[in-house]
Amino acid sequence: MSENNSKGSDKRKQSLYFPEAMLQEIKDEAARLDRSLSWIVQRAWKLARTEIKKIPSVNDIGDDDTTSE
Repeated sequence: MSENNSKGSDKRKQSLYFPEAMLQEIKDEAARLDRSLSWIVQRAWKLARTEIKKIPSVNDIGDDDTTSE
């Protein structure tokens, strides 16, 4: 496994589940760009990850709701 990581690419398979409409949009974009579904999802992650990291984690959300009663 560390050999795959040292080469910069881990080729393990992972199942992801998308709503039907979203999956169709991904398929349409993959066809338009002549790319694989995997490439589309990986590119989307690279573009969106800085925005996603701005979302507070469940541990960052305070317990203020329970103390205000």
